[in-house]
Amino acid sequence: MLKWFVAGTEQRGALRVDIRGDALPSGAGHLRNYWEAMSIKPLHSLRWAAVAASLALAGCAGQLGSKAPAPSPAQVQAQVARLLPAKVADRQGWARDIQVAFTAQGIEPSKSNLCAVLAVAEQESTYQVDPPVPGLGKIARSEIDRRAAKVHVPSMLVSAALQVSSPNGKSYSERLAGARTEKELSTIFDDFIGSVPMGKTLFGGFNPVHTGGPMQVSIDFAEQQARNYPYSVDGSIRREVFSRRGGMYFGIAHLLGYPVNYPQPLYRFADFNAGWYASRNAAFQNALSVASGISLALDGDLIRYDSIMPGSTELAARALGKSLDMRNPTIRNQLEKGNSLEFEDTTLYKRVFALADQAQGKALPRQILPGIQLKSPKITRKLTTAWFAKRVDERYQRCMAR
Repeated sequence: MLKWFVAGTEQRGALRVDIRGDALPSGAGHLRNYWEAMSIKPLHSLRWAAVAASLALAGCAGQLGSKAPAPSPAQVQAQVARLLPAKVADRQGWARDIQVAFTAQGIEPSKSNLCAVLAVAEQESTYQVDPPVPGLGKIARSEIDRRAAKVHVPSMLVSAALQVSSPNGKSYSERLAGARTEKELSTIFDDFIGSVPMGKTLFGGFNPVHTGGPMQVSIDFAEQQARNYPYSVDGSIRREVFSRRGGMYFGIAHLLGYPVNYPQPLYRFADFNAGWYASRNAAFQNALSVASGISLALDGDLIRYDSIMPGSTELAARALGKSLDMRNPTIRNQLEKGNSLEFEDTTLYKRVFALADQAQGKALPRQILPGIQLKSPKITRKLTTAWFAKRVDERYQRCMAR
């Protein structure tokens, strides 16, 4: 805490709290502003630094003496077991895997954090490690044909390859038709790609399974976060995602493994579906639309990461270039920080919100639920990210009440 004061950092507002349970106190600058408002003559800078340091030390002394010790693994597991719905089987197994994930990633096992994780797992899989998907084989074959057409692989070639006998005696087409879960489907494709001549060359990108496990976490995300994985890998990270321990570890990383300034978990739930900081970025897009008059999709995507060409959000920001006193390269550079908390400290973020707040005559929200329609071969209804976030939040509230 002393370092915080000496560095001169000033936080706006009395507390900044996120789902991790962290809180940052008002800075020394707020005390000084208060004294000046009371017409008390400002102190000399050195005297002020000494006073601030003394206040910091006094505050630290009080907090250090009252801070509760971190809960033991057994205590965390007991808490998880209490919070799990009564119908969940192997409660101790779930509790152990969740506790290890929190400990390994250094995430506070607060009741709020635990309930957030349990709410997502319940929404995504109803606590099934490898939940079945109705009509999965048919869905998968349609997706394969679609992807084959996209890269100009003839459907006849795909059909012929799927008729090859697999190690269990059945053709890959038969195994595909009988697949019930994403793990089964992923295993079929791993086997298929490794066995069929030129399988990796022709079909390496055709595996239609991109998420898996009890939290339905992205396999690409898991592979990027595998460096500090606390278990011996069983074959591949893809396979680990389909286990309870791996699915929960990477799902918890995706839900809680990044800092935010959200006032409630609802926006993390939206981010879990739409991507890190999607709720914060959607609010920025809303402010940019208000300031520029240009209608924007509030999807949380600030730039086109697959292209150097500007997207709609970047073009809207460029249109405000003179009002923002910013050049196009600077705008692009700061929009690229949209996948981090650092974006909130950029000149672009602050000036866009200043213009929008002035135009509206009030402070606009700094987070909103992204307006994204969910699209997946598994989804048969019109669903949105907001729908997902609200459904998870309902489960979260029930968990908190248990």
